[in-house]
Order: sequence, then structure tokens, then C-alpha cells
Amino acid sequence: MIPAVRRTGLLCALTATAALLPAAPVHATPPAPALRFGACPDSVPAPPAPARVECGRLSVPLDRSRPDGKHLRIAVSRVRATGPASERRGVLLVNPGGPGGPGLSYAVTKRAKLPERVRRAYDVIGFDPRGTGASGPADCGPMGGLFYTPGPDPVPEGRAAEQAYLHTLRRTADDCAHGVQDALPHLSTTETAGDMDALRAALGEPRIGFLGVSYGSYLGAAYAARFPHRVGRMVLDSVVGPWDWFDFDLVQSRALVRQRAVFFAWTARHDKRFGLGTEAASVRAAYQRVRDRLSKRPVDGFGAAEFDRAVYRALGRTERWPGLADGLRISLRNGSTGALHPAEPFDGAASRTYEAANRTVKCADGPAPTPARLTAGIRQLLRLDPQPVLTGLEASVCAYWHHRPAHRTQLGSPDAPPVLLIASTHDPVTPVRGAREMQRRLPGSRLVSLHNDYSHGVFASRGNRCVDATAAAYLVDGTVPPADVHCAGPGLPTP
Repeated sequence: MIPAVRRTGLLCALTATAALLPAAPVHATPPAPALRFGACPDSVPAPPAPARVECGRLSVPLDRSRPDGKHLRIAVSRVRATGPASERRGVLLVNPGGPGGPGLSYAVTKRAKLPERVRRAYDVIGFDPRGTGASGPADCGPMGGLFYTPGPDPVPEGRAAEQAYLHTLRRTADDCAHGVQDALPHLSTTETAGDMDALRAALGEPRIGFLGVSYGSYLGAAYAARFPHRVGRMVLDSVVGPWDWFDFDLVQSRALVRQRAVFFAWTARHDKRFGLGTEAASVRAAYQRVRDRLSKRPVDGFGAAEFDRAVYRALGRTERWPGLADGLRISLRNGSTGALHPAEPFDGAASRTYEAANRTVKCADGPAPTPARLTAGIRQLLRLDPQPVLTGLEASVCAYWHHRPAHRTQLGSPDAPPVLLIASTHDPVTPVRGAREMQRRLPGSRLVSLHNDYSHGVFASRGNRCVDATAAAYLVDGTVPPADVHCAGPGLPTP
């Protein structure tokens, strides 16, 4: 049973009696870092004055067992705290997720949404994790035809389709082995956690604060496992569960089917706006007509695979639902797919790096599924719904990966200080049960749940006062709530 939602006033009463973490280190002036900062690339936006962003590079070994071997240069950005020295709480590394997401600009874009007192207290540090952005970007070349348009229907029905699907995965693994080469074992979450600690040392900090969203939560838990005594104040938002990656992908796919049913019902309730029918079944039928038509006759390279990617992206954030519903209506009326297209091309350079890094990291993080496990998992999803959304099953390719890691990524530690976990209770991208299971790996930690919310990304994202005030008090004052916190969410949007 979901606990009753407490109001913000009760939250304030709770936090008044909450435990306090040890004070974060305060430096009147930060020690001179071993990392040199200067101008940033044009791709990094400038924050509003008086804040400014600066960038640098940190050299780290590709293989930490061979410190004198090949090195990578990790791209790093920094926006200094804007408050006086007496308010400073150290550094706050931020990671936007993925795996595969670059973070150089995130120091600016995420910082702009953080509560003012957090911006005054922390130097916000962004970085492109190894294999992403400008940090030795992963390159899987043609990647098994993933970027061909239109792509084949991503839902394999029947044995012939399953065999074709497995063959594509094998080609993808071969392409990544050819492109990534000797870096294949080393573009992992564990190695990135090591890079974070090297960055901490280069900045002259005894501990680091960390804000990780989505995959960033998994990265933060890996850092806490390796360096528990280097953890300052850590916020893990939209938490990835502590499972092997293929198991997580299956959990996500099931949640997406549930979320899509909510989307169908929501669209039906607003039939005057969208005109797709007054019943969820009618909206689903319209959705299926669009997909079936695109599967048979793609429009300008936009077919079933491209449609499913658009749906996958839209279901994770309710503010994207009106655009998806409009795209379905327009496609039914005149066959156009323009309203469904992504803002950035899927076959662009940034997307190619993201998709390559995503799979390379997942396959370096732990045991791979067998081909039989893949087909069994997909058949389970087809029994759940005849038209599942399989776009997020990236770890499927690990069944044919050329490197088999000896160990799975270690997550969490009883020796780490209390961590703040945050989750939306209906987030389909990182379902809330993952946050509850990760909490068990981090004893003494607290979970902040945003109820009646259906989106991915919560802190300094949803504009929820209860969530943001709790996280700010934790980061700035070290206030650990005495119990898990329950915040009232906004419900579904009115288009």
C-alpha cells in the first residue's frame, strides 16, 4: 500500500528534528587544483552573470591496472559557487544519465534549475564520462545497421524474426569490437567512478558532493561502493535499480507498457483537444493504425523503428504527451510524420556516440544474458502486450559482446554516509521499485517519493517545493530526514 501523502508542512516539521550530516568542508578559498581551467568550447552555454563557466581536461589511465599505459583526457567544466566563502560546501559533481550521456554542459544547464542556496554553496562540476562527448568518445561505426532508415520493425514476432533480431545484435557487437577496440573492457561504470575520484583529488577536495540523475544514480552508487569515505552529500534522482542491465531493461519495458495505457486513457479524456476517441481503446486503435501504416509504408525514412523511438522518448515525460497525441492525429489525417520526428537526427554524431557508449558501458558492467534469455524475455513482453515498446533493450547486445567482465558493478556501501534518493512513483523509465531496492544497499539513506507524478527526473526538474526543499536542506545544511519523505505530485497535465 502506498503511504498517505504528507503535506509540505509536515515535511517541515519532520526536517526540523532530522539528523545532521557532518559539516561539509568549507574552504575560504579552494586549494589550487592540479586541473587547469580555461575557456570552454562554444557548445557549452554561458550561465547568467556573475557566474561563469570554465573548462579543462583531466588525464586518466584507460586501464587503471596499467597507470603508465594509454590515457584518456576527461572533459571537465566548472561553475563556481556564487555565495561568500562562509557558505561554501565544496564541489557538487553532476551527471545527467545515460549511460552515454555527456555532462560538460550539464554544469550550466542543471545548475540553472538548482535552488539558489545550492548554487551559492557549491562549485558545480560537469564532466563527459569516458566514452561520451569529448572524453574518448565510443565509436561503433555502422553498429549493426541501427542508424539505417527506415530501420526494421524492432518487435520480433515468430522464430524467423527472432533469428533476424539476434543476427542484428551479433553484427552490432562485432561493429563495437572493431570500433572501440582495446577500450572495450574499460568504458565501464566502475572505471568512471575511478575517474570521479581522480577529479576529486585534482580539485583538492577531501570528499565530493554528487547529484546523479537516472544512470547518474547508478554511477553514484558505484562511487559509494568504491570510495565510501570520499562521499560527501549525494543525491540520487530517478534511481536505476541494482540489477543486471538486461533485467533492468525488462523492468523498464513493462513499465512503459503500463505508462502507455495511462497515456491512452489521458488522451481519451481530452478528446476535444486531440480527436482520437473518447475511450482508451479507441486511442490505442488509432495508435496501432499509425504504427501499422508506417511499418508497411515508411514516410521519408520514418517507419516502425523510428515511431517506437518517438514513443519511448515521449512516454517518459508528461509534457511530451500532447506532442505525441498531436503527432498521431496529424499522421492519421494526412500521413505526415513531421510532428513525431525528434528535434535532433538519430543518425547525427552526438546520437551515434551516445548509442555506442550506452551499449559499451552496459556490457562492461556485468554478466550478459544468453540468446535464449533474450528471446524468453521478449516473448514475455509480447504476452504482456502484443505491441510492446522494446526500444530500451540495449543490453540485449551483450549476449554477443566480445568482452565478458569478470565481475558485476558493485553498488552502495554500509560505510557511506546517508544518501538522499528521489523517485517519481509512476516514472516508467526508472520505476520506483528500483529506488527502494537501491536504498537497501545504502543503509541510513532516505527516499523522497513524489506521488501522483508520471515523469522521469524530479529534483530541480518538476518544480515541486517539497522535493526541492528537502534536497536543498540535505545538500546545504546536511539535514537527513528522520524517515522517508512523501511529497504530493501534480497529477497528469491539462493540455
